[in-house]
Amino acid sequence: MKLLITLIGLVFILEGLPYVVSPEGMRRWLKQLLELSSEQLRLIGIVAMIVGFILCFIGQRSGLFS
Repeated sequence: MKLLITLIGLVFILEGLPYVVSPEGMRRWLKQLLELSSEQLRLIGIVAMIVGFILCFIGQRSGLFS
């Protein structure tokens, strides 16, 4: 449970960082995001999930972080 809460905290930090660093840039980026079709957004989400899964798999299976 401790690891889960830590991971959720890290996600919030990483998600909030662009808004702190460049709020105007994030507004422009979000406007561009609204113009994408549902299929494009779905594809971006699938790719992000696959990359996240691969990173989790590498982190758990390799000895890189021990």
